[in-house]
Amino acid sequence: VQLQASGGGLVQAGGSLRLSCAASGISFSAYAIGWYRQTLGKQRDLVATIGSGGITDYADSVKGRFTISRDNAKNTVYLQMNSLKPEDTAVYYCNADWHRFGLQYWGQGTQVTVSS
Repeated sequence: VQLQASGGGLVQAGGSLRLSCAASGISFSAYAIGWYRQTLGKQRDLVATIGSGGITDYADSVKGRFTISRDNAKNTVYLQMNSLKPEDTAVYYCNADWHRFGLQYWGQGTQVTVSS
């Protein structure tokens, strides 16, 4: 099983980035996929999730700025991040969760840095 997160980088405040999470080795369409972020010394926080049926949910801090989507044909989930703020700076991780069977996997993380 592999979750490959990519798309991070350095961007100025107000800019945009699109993160991708490509999965292999799992029945991708059955999993809920989430994006989390973590800064040094702090806990990993949920940013956005998309269920197997396409229902989405967002942290209040990113509502209206971030959009999560999935392409089951490509086994990939995307996180479109617009109007980025310095406080969005973090390592972003993707997570695949099949709660019914207690299966959960993490990707390796991608760094997002937003300069002011």
